[in-house]
Amino acid sequence: MKNTIAFLFLVFTLNGCQYFEKNVPAKEELLNKELKKIDWSEVDEFPSTNSCDSITDKEARKQCFFDYLTQTIQEKLATDTIKILYPNLDTIQVKVTVFPDARLKFEPYFPKDNMEYDTVKIDSIMQAKLADFPIVEPAIKRGMKVKSQFILPVILKSE
Repeated sequence: MKNTIAFLFLVFTLNGCQYFEKNVPAKEELLNKELKKIDWSEVDEFPSTNSCDSITDKEARKQCFFDYLTQTIQEKLATDTIKILYPNLDTIQVKVTVFPDARLKFEPYFPKDNMEYDTVKIDSIMQAKLADFPIVEPAIKRGMKVKSQFILPVILKSE
């Protein structure tokens, strides 16, 4: 009886070690798995301004930011410079880039096949008018400040 118990104990001990063995994945494999899980086209928090910081709802805060940005750009471009040069241009698409260090970049965004407007001239006017733009806090992804880009329609004519 003792031999049978000792034999069973030895068999379970030798086979039992297999249950405790676990394959530990490599660091690179774990990193690649995590990177694949992340949706890089979305941010955790959109860029924000002081006037929108107090809003807690994510969608309302996002809308506040876009409204603020559009309105501020419209006010700064409200002078007659672009209106005189291009009287038929009522709305301009502005590509806004917010960098992690809170720098802003504004570019006119026209379809590739549109040769009707001098984009270089419009760009230089935009850079001059938007040079002293208010501070914008960058977007946040997983606790890190990240670059974000979006295109806003800015109305030039308000008739």
